[in-house]
Amino acid sequence: MITAKIIKRITAAHTSIIRHKRLLASTLLMLISFAASAQPVTPEIPAGSSYVAIIIDDLGYKYTEDNRAVDLPGNVTYAFLPHTPHVKALADRAHKKGREIMLHLPMQAIEPQYLGPGGLTEDMNREEFKISLLKSILSLPHIKGVNNHMGSLITSRSTQMTWLMEELARTNLFFIDSRTSADTVAERTANQFKVTSSHRNVFLDHVRTRPAIEFQFDHLLQVARQKGAAIAIGHPYPETLAVLEQRIPELEKAGIKLIPASRLIKQQRIIAAAREKELLKKASTLTHNTRNETETTLITN
Repeated sequence: MITAKIIKRITAAHTSIIRHKRLLASTLLMLISFAASAQPVTPEIPAGSSYVAIIIDDLGYKYTEDNRAVDLPGNVTYAFLPHTPHVKALADRAHKKGREIMLHLPMQAIEPQYLGPGGLTEDMNREEFKISLLKSILSLPHIKGVNNHMGSLITSRSTQMTWLMEELARTNLFFIDSRTSADTVAERTANQFKVTSSHRNVFLDHVRTRPAIEFQFDHLLQVARQKGAAIAIGHPYPETLAVLEQRIPELEKAGIKLIPASRLIKQQRIIAAAREKELLKKASTLTHNTRNETETTLITN
């Protein structure tokens, strides 16, 4: 016969199990939320295992300035505007130096701005959009990937981003979202089409003064140490090039490696996978500890 004392012990154990399950669920949700957070609150990555990619945009129009950019030390990535006067000569020269080449693809902004040749606009139909895109891709030798020039309007449009990613998936090009709009859906759409993708973390020269660019370069290093990898975008301005000529050689001493954009994306995936593995390990440990506590409760009650 089940006595009142036994019923009381069973009830207490059952309550304890429910309490531990709720604690486990709450803790798992907290861990998942923490891992998904984009806020830079994670501990810094150990020196020597942080990576940056530096992309120089808007190349192809100014031969002298752009050649200075191509002469930057280190594994800088170069993004060329399509159909520009010096695009082939400069891209060939950068490629011979072992540098990665990207298409800096003009896209319509919210505020009316001059796009130049190859610009993609909202009033294009699917065929017009894709023909223009393919012509821009073909205008650039040694192309490995694409990022957007302007594009605060187009990158927020699911239809146009679908058209773009369909073609990038076919041509096996990666995509980096310059993030000219907080409403962008570019990277999300790229993931849907399994296009290798990432996004810009830091603009180096939104303000064209050396102190401002120095500040942004330091911010890039901070983000790289916090996240393990970070992408910066700059332009062939004299102020930007002067800072990069001085600061790029200092990266190795700072324990940070400058790598091409495509490798940076791969490194981000490695870091994300390692952090996910660590999260699962913590969750498994928590589950094991909770199970032991529950079993102890059942024995002692």
